Amino acid sequence: MLVGKLETRVITGPSYTALNSRQQKPSNFARNLLVSTTQAAELSFNPYPNPPMTPTNLEATPCKSVQELLERYSAIAYDKQNDLFEVIGENDWSFDMAAGTISFGPALVFPVQILGTFSHSSESWLWAWANTQSGIPKQLLEQALQLKAYGEQQEIDLLKHDAVDAEEDDLHLIGAIASGMFDASGYYLADYGQGVMLITVKSPLIDQHRKHDVARLLHAFPEAISFYEMHHRPAFISYATLKGYTVAEQADTVTATGAGGSLTATFDDLGRLSNLTGSSGK
Repeated sequence: MLVGKLETRVITGPSYTALNSRQQKPSNFARNLLVSTTQAAELSFNPYPNPPMTPTNLEATPCKSVQELLERYSAIAYDKQNDLFEVIGENDWSFDMAAGTISFGPALVFPVQILGTFSHSSESWLWAWANTQSGIPKQLLEQALQLKAYGEQQEIDLLKHDAVDAEEDDLHLIGAIASGMFDASGYYLADYGQGVMLITVKSPLIDQHRKHDVARLLHAFPEAISFYEMHHRPAFISYATLKGYTVAEQADTVTATGAGGSLTATFDDLGRLSNLTGSSGK
């Protein structure tokens, strides 16, 4: 099956907003992949990771489901989307597959990895590694192939099957996982008419806009967890850790301390965020 064949020529399109209010209600596709916090409690979910997470052992501990991948990467990915769109704004895009770049203007040309395409007509997602008819250069498939291998190793259906029924908003779920896992500068949804191409981009020009202050975390984390049902406590631990903060856990609180200051997150008995406060570093 071919979903959204990509031409080898340069294609262009209008800007595409990274996140919007529609995502606050996950599609049926996303609901089938995720476990609600209530279900987690019924499954005797243990919200206290052991040992405490550091950047090293966080990445060394493989995720076993889409749920765990979102808890690890969705908040950091959402955070980086703010930086990406601070750089590209509402600019139109131009994609050159031969060059392996996407351009948002003469001074905004970034290398990409192609994750896959979404078809408007069939409402389905096709991984780029399975889109053999488009002749995508192998060097643009590295992240998609790594996700495939990860899915095969951890038995995660979304990552290992070539195509699935989906809705357009579901591309944000896939983009967030890839952006976080590969430390991309962000992901982008490029609508080219027949479908939407999902890519990640990487550039020092974007990365230099990253913010690690307490204000960014206080703003980004509550917004990030509103898009999908997930366990808030491990999501906060992962986010703070990936932002370079040192995490300490107590019974119902998690404290994150870093150069930008400190934050204290309080959680209820189901591990849901009930309060988040912070103070800036001196």
